[in-house]
Amino acid sequence: MTDRSIIIRNVYVMMAYAFRAIRSDSNDMVAAERFDHLHDLLAEILVRSVGAQVKRGIHRDYLYRSDEIATVRGRIDVTRTIATRSSTRGRLVCDFDEYEPDTPHNRALKSVIVLLIRHSDVAAARKDALRRLLPYLDAVTLVAPTSIRWDRLTYQRANASYRLLLGVCELIVRGLLPTPDSGKSKLTSWVSDDAMSALYERFLREYYKVHHPELSPGAPTVDWDLDEPGGRSLQLPLMRTDVTLRNHGRTLIIDAKYYSHSMQTGAWGKATVHSTNLYQMFSYVKNEDTRRSGLVSGLLLYAQTDAVEQPDLDVVIQGNRIGARTIDLNRPWEYVSSQLEDIVGWLED
Repeated sequence: MTDRSIIIRNVYVMMAYAFRAIRSDSNDMVAAERFDHLHDLLAEILVRSVGAQVKRGIHRDYLYRSDEIATVRGRIDVTRTIATRSSTRGRLVCDFDEYEPDTPHNRALKSVIVLLIRHSDVAAARKDALRRLLPYLDAVTLVAPTSIRWDRLTYQRANASYRLLLGVCELIVRGLLPTPDSGKSKLTSWVSDDAMSALYERFLREYYKVHHPELSPGAPTVDWDLDEPGGRSLQLPLMRTDVTLRNHGRTLIIDAKYYSHSMQTGAWGKATVHSTNLYQMFSYVKNEDTRRSGLVSGLLLYAQTDAVEQPDLDVVIQGNRIGARTIDLNRPWEYVSSQLEDIVGWLED
């Protein structure tokens, strides 16, 4: 029987890498605990992280405000002052910046805390801990979690500590979306494949950035190797890699795959690697290897499933090495890490 706590702990470690907080001491404390539900883990991360953030100070920013006030502040809006006849009441309409905590970052944080408090799979003690955090966010507007624009949340030195915090919040909203049911918000029992796929891809990239910066890990696009550049090529799709590693002239393109079924079954019952995935990787490799040197390789890296047959492919096609293998996220972290280290060997063969 699979130890469920191992799976949950590995999800935590993946989040820590993906949101660049792997060296946080408080995170190590969380990783050492046992959790039977992912929701409990996410709630505990928020309890600890928000508590630490409160001690450092909740993020504040200068926000634009326009209000009718008794004293001059910022810029007087003459047009609106006249239109509303504010001056007859001894007041002026002014536009000004207010330094306050009602920022998009804190709105997202408060909304997800409230969402978790309503979740039945979060332990009562952690719900109480989350409730005790809400008074620190009294001045923050509560918004619908589905309205949060995660791609517009930016990070600087002043709010860098929010990266993991809101990364967890994004995972909750994207993977555990609320559904209306008798006026109550219910969350699914596990993270959706889409949410885990995005996390898995980001985790792989950040893992190699942390442990192998000498391999220049990144996610560049591959240019089409056109015979005649330009022309009517604007409609060609972008070839976006998930992870690309480089070492001494060799290149390895990794495509992260997180599926419920990592193999396809043909008409005769034969299990094979997904053809679309293989064609995609072949295209990436051949277009990247413009010199036809054979120094560019491609690897489809699947998250292992419970199926009997798993991707285990290692072939040379037209001079380029292309393969498919799995990472078993159900195993202890030390084993997962060793699997990731083995992949580096593709740049040495």
